[in-house]
Amino acid sequence: MRKIGGYMVFFGLFAIVLNFFDRVPSILMWIYEWGEGVAWAIKIGLIVVGAVLFFLGKPETEEVELELPEEPKAE
Repeated sequence: MRKIGGYMVFFGLFAIVLNFFDRVPSILMWIYEWGEGVAWAIKIGLIVVGAVLFFLGKPETEEVELELPEEPKAE
């Protein structure tokens, strides 16, 4: 869930930043059909829901390499 949440936050922030440059990602073009206010609500909603998913999601487990004790060398 952390990965999905991270992507949602990224796309929400990305859409807000690009909106200031009059560029809109084609995947989010549909939100502007309902008006500017609704588009802002959807973008902010993406950020909030994504942040909740990110912080409530389980952290990814890392593989831990086990070290075996060294055997005494016979001389």
